[in-house]
Amino acid sequence: MALRWYETSVDAHDIGMLARWWADVLGWRVEFEDEYEVTVVPPEADGDPVDDLGTWQARRTGLIFAWVPEAKTTKNRLHIDLAPHISQDRDAQIEELLAKGATHVDVGQDKDVTWTVLADPEGNEFCVLSSRDR
Repeated sequence: MALRWYETSVDAHDIGMLARWWADVLGWRVEFEDEYEVTVVPPEADGDPVDDLGTWQARRTGLIFAWVPEAKTTKNRLHIDLAPHISQDRDAQIEELLAKGATHVDVGQDKDVTWTVLADPEGNEFCVLSSRDR
């Protein structure tokens, strides 16, 4: 069995703002928006049908922001990990995220971990990992 991870859903109160925030952070674009959901996709996503299973499965996943009336209240059970390339300045990337509205979050991580825990403008935790080349 080989299903494709099609998209990741994020509950949000201000779906337009949060979708645009993530699109900006990832260099992606808003593909669809209505009052209940906003879909953000990688720049190469074209929406065209793909007949070949291998090609279809190799496509990157998107993010969908679904409207909910309530604010986030507890730690996420699932979160996104971001990683800079080894040619990028990780600390500068983190500072840019903070300037865009991310905040530092303590979820109980040790002080000597190799990742930094942040939260997006609605409080959804995500991590910035150490720099990588794969």
